[in-house]
Amino acid sequence: MTGSVSRAGLLGRQNECQALDDLLAGIRAGRSAALILRGESGIGKTELLNYLLEHSTGCRIVRAAGVQSEMELSYAGLHQLCTPLLAGLENLPGPQRDALSTTLGLRDGDPPSRFLVGLAALSLLADVGGNQPLVCLIDDAQWLDHVSAQTLEFVARRLLAESILLVFAVRERSPGETLAGLPELQVTGLTDTDSRTLLDSVVAGRLDERVRDRIVAETGGNPLALLELPRGLTAAELAGGFARPDARPLSSQVEEGFLRRVQSLPAETQRLLLTAAAEPVGDVPLLWRAAAQLGIAVDAAASYAETSGLITLGTRVLFRHPLVRSAAYRAAGPDDRRKVHRALADATDAQLDPDRRAWHLARAAAGPDETVAAELERSADRAQARGGVAAAAAFLERAAELTPDAAGRGARTLAAAQAKHQAGAFDAAFALARTAELSPLDELATAKLTLLRGQITFLTRGASVGLPLLLEAANRLEPLDSRLATATLRDAIFAALTAGRVPSEVAEAVLAAPKPAEPTHDLLLLEGMARIIAQGYAAGAPMVLQALTGFRNGGISRDEELGWLLLACGVAQDTWDFESWSVLSARLVDLSRETGDLSVLPTALLHRVGNRVRAGDLAGADSLVGEGVAIGEATGNSIWAHYGGVFLEPWKGRESATRQAIEGIIQNTLLGEQPKVLADTQWAAAVLYNGLGRYEEACVAAKRGCENPEELGHTIPSMVELVEASARLGRPADAAEAVQRISDMAQATRTDWALGNEAFTRALVSEGQAADDLYREAIERLGDTEVRMELARVRLCYGEWLRRENRRVDARAQLGVAQEVLSQIGAAAFAERARRELRAAGATVRKRTVATYDALTPQETQIARLAADGLTNPEIGARLFISPHTVEWHLRKVFSKLGIASRRQIGTMLSQGAVTSA
Repeated sequence: MTGSVSRAGLLGRQNECQALDDLLAGIRAGRSAALILRGESGIGKTELLNYLLEHSTGCRIVRAAGVQSEMELSYAGLHQLCTPLLAGLENLPGPQRDALSTTLGLRDGDPPSRFLVGLAALSLLADVGGNQPLVCLIDDAQWLDHVSAQTLEFVARRLLAESILLVFAVRERSPGETLAGLPELQVTGLTDTDSRTLLDSVVAGRLDERVRDRIVAETGGNPLALLELPRGLTAAELAGGFARPDARPLSSQVEEGFLRRVQSLPAETQRLLLTAAAEPVGDVPLLWRAAAQLGIAVDAAASYAETSGLITLGTRVLFRHPLVRSAAYRAAGPDDRRKVHRALADATDAQLDPDRRAWHLARAAAGPDETVAAELERSADRAQARGGVAAAAAFLERAAELTPDAAGRGARTLAAAQAKHQAGAFDAAFALARTAELSPLDELATAKLTLLRGQITFLTRGASVGLPLLLEAANRLEPLDSRLATATLRDAIFAALTAGRVPSEVAEAVLAAPKPAEPTHDLLLLEGMARIIAQGYAAGAPMVLQALTGFRNGGISRDEELGWLLLACGVAQDTWDFESWSVLSARLVDLSRETGDLSVLPTALLHRVGNRVRAGDLAGADSLVGEGVAIGEATGNSIWAHYGGVFLEPWKGRESATRQAIEGIIQNTLLGEQPKVLADTQWAAAVLYNGLGRYEEACVAAKRGCENPEELGHTIPSMVELVEASARLGRPADAAEAVQRISDMAQATRTDWALGNEAFTRALVSEGQAADDLYREAIERLGDTEVRMELARVRLCYGEWLRRENRRVDARAQLGVAQEVLSQIGAAAFAERARRELRAAGATVRKRTVATYDALTPQETQIARLAADGLTNPEIGARLFISPHTVEWHLRKVFSKLGIASRRQIGTMLSQGAVTSA
């Protein structure tokens, strides 16, 4: 014990106990909380967890603990925590139930997204907390496997109204720590007075005052050290002289004390402790089976072990402290450790726990062993299927080390490198890739190795360095695996587009690749893009449009959709194919949500936001942005909130919000210098200033957005803004090049969206009847599309031109429609422009008035919109990565603020414009 428990709490821990009591009171009142108990080894964190255990009357309690030797086993910690709660698994929504079941090995299935697993864990805990307050205690959290730590951090950050308390005991902070940022309670040493009291409780006989003071000073009030260090001192030392000065860390001194105590035990007891230390689960029957195989006289050895106070053998194996476990393992030599691991492997059920058995076999191997390596490879496959790529990498890396055949070793090392890359461990992946190069690899493996190096280099060093490797990989792969070669070229183009420009050598590689007699839609898309880059927009745009029609009609297998739809959505916008953009972006979002792929979903949502804005559905776009922000909060990627704002806020006329979004992106070191980012952010500024009627500022921003013209059309939106700003400033010559560029593209694609914009921009710089005819053509063509925002804007500009031509009746007709539509969809600045023009044209215009209510928070607004769309609480929770209980809590606040009593009334309030965010 690190202190005596009393009604007042632990010795010297009144403040800490009071803080824990407050958290318990909170969950009993329906509030959730998460807390990190942080402090050095032996400081008393586990005793504080035990205090919570003893004082959680009326609460359900689940416990887990990190084990250093289990850090490579994916979801081992989550399995500990969730296993007692699996009766509630059937209450989860289907995708969450399947994800968690697959992760915990209860069913076979595709590898789930770790964020879907996190949402499932949150829902499972919330389901329990809805019936009874739930206390989750996680000891030694610094040793949780990485994906379990990430999952539990995700859960901790999403807690609000579930009656759940999640407490982690963690050692001192370390670089890259997963749980950093959660609320913390620092557990420090006891005061000198309490230290003396604790020390006196374990020292029999006289203790010299100077010795006591030195022990107290050197332990820094660490309770475990106060209890353990005196055990290593002789009676003479305690009575009058302290041991020699020892500059080692306190934890090392305590562990050395434990090591001496282990070594003083009988040999069979030491072997039993070694076996218990090598078996991380604490499974007592397994320990007995392994001990029997080792020929240990269990009864006598166990009696000695428990009498020593180092271990408790009850329903579970419990070491007095993790340092005892490490001391017991250190006390043995390599041969003894291997024998113990072999016994544990033989005692482990190969059907029920094949991965832990394989891990013990690996620890038991003294040299290369193909049988064990093959077992580890199968464990890697199972880990990969559960979504544990880090665990898969660890299994494969050890499998490679144990592979006797050089070629087989190279293949497994390459597989380990690929798994490390998937897990985001780029340095380790690169190191393994270099190791794989030392083995004889066949041509396909060599090509895949080049691809891996290209992927890592692109992510860590940028497009200019990574693209040549990707192109080399595609060239090597072409005769070996044409589908992988095509996907590599696709990824190279997509990555280059993301950066802002596709180098000509990428296009040349696509055009040089062999073509089948009847190319599929994916190959047609790549060739069309390559022709645009290498030969000009008109040469490739028709081919791209043909490919997009194929995609729109389902011309790609479901397994390949995510990779291709990302590219197709961006190209659809650049080739003015609004119908394909609408259909494919909706499909991409749905598929990303369905699969839980949060590496794709944020980009999918951005495509959909841009599409919905153009369609005049700002409320829908706002809802999508809210979903993206929720993902950003869940994944720790705040850039999403800024990028969603860049696409949406300018149309609302919100200058401060637009500038904040632009600055948030420009200041991001990974994005700020990319040409496409410059085009997007400056386009946003130009839209904002054109809406506000500040045409000089709009012109400056639009020119900057056009500074990096490229073949695929990313700068076209800025060119449209430049034409309007220049025309309103009376400088149409400044826009002549932009007008011609838009016209050339429109003639190449011949879509109504493109031809409507061509007519609009030409109208802006024309006069007389020519201008009138062009405005009418733009309205007619855009009226045949879904681009409601642009149609309303054309009517606004046409009405302004008509008023300047003194055709007031005609002007009022166009401006009235524009003002009504722009007001209805929430394009406030453009709507105000229309209102001012209507007044100038002689119309009486009233501002729309709605009842005022307490402003909703952004999350309340988001939940209100999703509820109005008919989503259930679990469906809303899945979108926003919160529990259904939290959704219900927010909805009660929405009802109170809006003065309504049902979900059906929310839609009415939305249509009246009464729901606004604070």
